[in-house]
Amino acid sequence: MGTLMKVERRLLAVAPWLLAISAVVRTWVLVTGFGNESIDLYVYWSLAPHVLDGDLYAVTSPHSPPDFPLPFTYPPFGALVFLPMTWLFWGAAQWSFRVLSVLCLYWMVRVTLRLVAGDAWSKLWNQRAILWTAVLLWMMPVFHTFEFGQINLVLAALVLAAMVARDSRVAGAGLGLTAGVKLVPAISGLYFLATRRWAAAAWSVVAFAVSVGLGFFVDFGQAKRYWFELLFDPSRVGPLATAHNQSLRGALSRTLGYDVGMTWPWLIAAVVSVALCCFALRSAVRAGDALIGVVAVQFLGLLLSPISWDHHWVWVAPLLIWLVHARLVPWARTTLLALWVPVMFLDVIAFQLDRQTTIWTISRPGWLSLVGWAYPALALLTLVVVGLAVKAATPRSAPRSPDLALAS
Repeated sequence: MGTLMKVERRLLAVAPWLLAISAVVRTWVLVTGFGNESIDLYVYWSLAPHVLDGDLYAVTSPHSPPDFPLPFTYPPFGALVFLPMTWLFWGAAQWSFRVLSVLCLYWMVRVTLRLVAGDAWSKLWNQRAILWTAVLLWMMPVFHTFEFGQINLVLAALVLAAMVARDSRVAGAGLGLTAGVKLVPAISGLYFLATRRWAAAAWSVVAFAVSVGLGFFVDFGQAKRYWFELLFDPSRVGPLATAHNQSLRGALSRTLGYDVGMTWPWLIAAVVSVALCCFALRSAVRAGDALIGVVAVQFLGLLLSPISWDHHWVWVAPLLIWLVHARLVPWARTTLLALWVPVMFLDVIAFQLDRQTTIWTISRPGWLSLVGWAYPALALLTLVVVGLAVKAATPRSAPRSPDLALAS
């Protein structure tokens, strides 16, 4: 432990330089490779104005891959949120969004460390925030978020802010509006219910309803089409069984060789996931550990969503920080870090894609389908370990407040 502390001190001393080098190298990789196109961001930028033209869900991005026309897949409110970005020319929009995403990553790291440190916060933790940001730029879900030009870091930062905000109106409104942009964050309401923040839960429902109402106000027809037709067609978002899809449905489909939909294999896995999340969340709430409670709920959303692209799993970032710095029994820390670190920092998704003919192929060799369980399997294991380790690490008689202030 003493050796590790010495290494950390040396790294912290040069943390700003490490962040600068990390950012420069990652930027170079983006602009010289696939990521220079930011194909998902181009969807938002090029198609969002169509929300005012009435044909938002009838057009596709002009920069789509040859075998996969890319449509706008979010609710009409999402297009309204993206509209200001479309006032910039493409290069300015692309780089502004990249800078915003880096700032959101840093902010997430800072808030995560603040939740872990609590009253022990000091200048040392500021340096750790810089160092962690430099490291996490190399985590695959984070890098793929930049590569595709995705909104995961922005949404995760907003959700984290909402879920740990003290003011119930801010917490609820922040979560509800974020869910209005992209539906998966709505699962976060479970955390409000678990912590008995009834007002925040109510405000989240109101804010979400407002976001839906704005979509109907702008164009009733296209809002109706999204909520009553397109919402139930996940195949429109992309190929369900591609290695990019790290949800339970994706993993099960690759294993069984067909799209399982919401049939009994998925239902059994979903019930198990909900039970394990409740186990982990109950332990986190009893221990007053807000951070791991939030992460547990996000993992459940990623598991249950029909499509959870690998870059959606940016929520592993706060988990890694928690594993390193939180009070935790050694076996739990060692086990989860030993499993998550190689999966997060080695591109297991590219490894699978290189070994399948096309992203539209569902059936594949058994060993390859097993690799395709990497994210969901570790998420399920994490929920089990969290439920056991948090309970063992923090006595019930001395819980910490689950509602900590945001980092200043």
